[in-house]
Amino acid sequence: MATLTDAKRIVVKIGSALLVDRQTGALRADWLHALAQDLAWLRGLGADVIVVSSGSIALGRGVLGLPAGTLALEHSQAAAASGQIKLARAYEEVLAPHGIHTAQILLTLEDSQDRRRYLNTRATLHTLLSLGVIPIVNENDTIATDEIRFGDNDRLAAQVAVTVGADRLVLLSDVDGFYSGNPTTDPAATRFDTITEITPGIEAMAGDAGSGLSKGGMKTKLMAARTATAAGCAMAITDGFALRPLSALENGANCTWFLPREDPQAARKRWIAAMKPRGTITVDAGAEGALKRGKSLLPAGVTQVTGRFGRGDPVTICSPTGAPLGAGLCRYTAQEAARIAGHQSGDIERVLGYPGRAALIHRDDMVL
Repeated sequence: MATLTDAKRIVVKIGSALLVDRQTGALRADWLHALAQDLAWLRGLGADVIVVSSGSIALGRGVLGLPAGTLALEHSQAAAASGQIKLARAYEEVLAPHGIHTAQILLTLEDSQDRRRYLNTRATLHTLLSLGVIPIVNENDTIATDEIRFGDNDRLAAQVAVTVGADRLVLLSDVDGFYSGNPTTDPAATRFDTITEITPGIEAMAGDAGSGLSKGGMKTKLMAARTATAAGCAMAITDGFALRPLSALENGANCTWFLPREDPQAARKRWIAAMKPRGTITVDAGAEGALKRGKSLLPAGVTQVTGRFGRGDPVTICSPTGAPLGAGLCRYTAQEAARIAGHQSGDIERVLGYPGRAALIHRDDMVL
């Protein structure tokens, strides 16, 4: 069974029902303060942490005095705009005493489907994590319509986990795992401790019902598990209502772990290796040696660029003799790469006229 203490990067998804009191519509402050202790504990272990949090619409509904029940789209978006401020402030206030800075990231489905937006999102999240920040991610309900929505934060959390190469995803829910049936109506339903493959039989066991404030049912959680595990990320479903639910999970609380067959880095490199290259980058002997020692490819080591490719596209990396060394995702377009080839990283801004990233292909985006 997976654990949290050996994780390098963890995404925690929090549903509305955990954050917002069903009766009053107010934030569950005691619960959030306890969660902050858990997040600080994980950071103290050296793990990067990202929170994917619902709750903006539920909080905004109370702020704006909107009625219970389904809201019209314009009212839902207004509630999200109002509630998001309160939600972000709440996380900032509970994590600040632990010396942890927060940042707000609002995403839509389009941001993961559009290549440039995806790369920008990934770069921003990686930078925030490198600075020790805990990003607070939510769907951008203020502008999202049905055509550009994830529709639930279970799948959004899985996409974020894939984007940042997380090795753990925890869905804090109103159920303590995945059951063979609905445990509230089926007394014979049993909970799975671990699931290593999402079979048609497992899919048939999933129901649609969500809780009063949350949108996600078990089917969306299975979809999240499929996305996460395919990228090498283990995913847990566990009851989030207890104070310090992440500590409880680590100490043996009921849960279901969905286990991947490989780690995130291996899964990513396998994905890169399977992509059709759009061009070729030839390197000198010094760069070839550096790559074999696990270094990133810098512009100074590039001797030739061929093909037509955009930022983030796959390219073949070739030795001075033209022999393929591997493949990678280039951080520049073909035109930009050709212009900075042979130059030191410090010269990139002078050559291109704007700042750029030091590495042409980062080692995390490369397979040899």
